[in-house]
Amino acid sequence: MFDYETLKLIWWLLLGVLFIGFGVTGGFDLGVGAMLRIIGRTDDDRKVMINCIGPTWDGNQVWLILGAGAVFAAWPLIYASAFSILYPAMLAALFALFFRPTGFEYRAKIADTRWRAFWDWGLVIGGAVPTLVFGVAFGLVLEGIPFHYDADMRIIMDGSVMDALTPFALFAGVVSLVMVSMHGSAFLNVKARGSVQEQARRWLRILAILLVALFALGGVWVATNLQGYVLHSTGDFNHALTPLNQHVTRVAGAWINNFHNMPWMWFAPALGLLGAVLTALLRTMPMLALISSGLSVSGVILTAGFAAFPFMLPSSSLPDQSLTIWNASASEHSLGLMLIAACIFIPLILMYTSWVYRVLRGPVRVEEVNKGEYGTY
Repeated sequence: MFDYETLKLIWWLLLGVLFIGFGVTGGFDLGVGAMLRIIGRTDDDRKVMINCIGPTWDGNQVWLILGAGAVFAAWPLIYASAFSILYPAMLAALFALFFRPTGFEYRAKIADTRWRAFWDWGLVIGGAVPTLVFGVAFGLVLEGIPFHYDADMRIIMDGSVMDALTPFALFAGVVSLVMVSMHGSAFLNVKARGSVQEQARRWLRILAILLVALFALGGVWVATNLQGYVLHSTGDFNHALTPLNQHVTRVAGAWINNFHNMPWMWFAPALGLLGAVLTALLRTMPMLALISSGLSVSGVILTAGFAAFPFMLPSSSLPDQSLTIWNASASEHSLGLMLIAACIFIPLILMYTSWVYRVLRGPVRVEEVNKGEYGTY
């Protein structure tokens, strides 16, 4: 079907598709949660916000599960290493996500101010904390994590998780939170009416401008000060490789090399910036603003992926043992079988997701939510 090198590239692209799918769909769910106490000034406002995402949020998590599953199946070494090194951060994201199903289901059960305030803050945590963790993880992909392997390929962490929390990684987490909050506001601008839509539109402009500024600042940081990684030798890409037989160096500004060598990649950061600008300018045209916001999210994710290629988990303490798409992939047979499954199930997911959003189209109004009809949150 395809040779081993091509299969590795295809799965790298598919992982990007899954991350973008989660960023665009699950992103506005997380963003609405993160902005729940900011845009939602009253209990009625917050009920409207929750009912905007309540019927679809769990379906959007499919992209996150698929992404984790793809890493497990296509790059088992990366899955084992990343989840071992970043275990506390992954647990923090997981426990924060626990607030989402419980918050959606339990908040409206008791008409008590303290009860609802507790679940409101739980949903804020469930939206903001995972978003920060995912952003920090992307930052660590560019910054590198202090780890190495011994002769038996056992992973050894050189330091603690706190040593990996560099200023750039934390900055990436902030960029992620601002980006997702913008996308959530764009979704509320489409789905909600009344005061929620007014507040969402106001915050949409602020967050879009802030994202442009932060994304541009991050680009300057990466291009001038951040130590990137350069792969000099690794072996034949069509063979099974290990991180023990390659040569990698760290060079300031090296993450820009791919953009210089393949100028077409510049469309990704341009899309991230232009999409955010258009989101602010088109905020009075809700659907166009949401599309622009989704394009911006896609551009930001693509920029990080293009910059890091072919690295997936660089080692800051021993760069020669960094993990790439070439040396951490599953077998050729496994990648081939999974590609067949992906070609079947990803279109199915896209079709049923489109159908769900078509069925649930239309605005959410506070009058309808307050009727107490079956199915409201």
